[in-house]
Amino acid sequence: MISSIRHVGIVVRNLDVSLKFYVGILGLAIYMRRVEEGSFIEALTGVPGLRLEYVKLVIPKGGLIELLQYHSHPDVTAANAVVPRDSNTLGCSHVALTVLDLAKVYGAMTRDGYTCKSEPLIAPGGKAKILYAHDPDGVILELIEDL
Repeated sequence: MISSIRHVGIVVRNLDVSLKFYVGILGLAIYMRRVEEGSFIEALTGVPGLRLEYVKLVIPKGGLIELLQYHSHPDVTAANAVVPRDSNTLGCSHVALTVLDLAKVYGAMTRDGYTCKSEPLIAPGGKAKILYAHDPDGVILELIEDL
């Protein structure tokens, strides 16, 4: 039986680029940054010879986002271009995060060239502003400001 969500893991091309987004624009704080290799991580992931680096970012009201860069086994299918995911792609669709000032986040994202599906929209019930946006690797984030 599940008791809570611990973290969401997102594989990234470059941790430093992703940190500029997740820390610099979204305002998350770094909890830890580590390199991992050896028999445990190889057995856990099923990837022999694995060397990866991860950063855990604290979500202020609970949970973590874990950014992972696979140094020894990068995703070569995505090596050339960032392709923003379509909303209907099978698998993990998006990560929804509550933000305090969506207009400010949207402004920073558009200023720095990140892709947004739209400008912030008022939800049909009028209780939230919502935006679908992409992180530096095309992962969809649903950003929500409660009104």
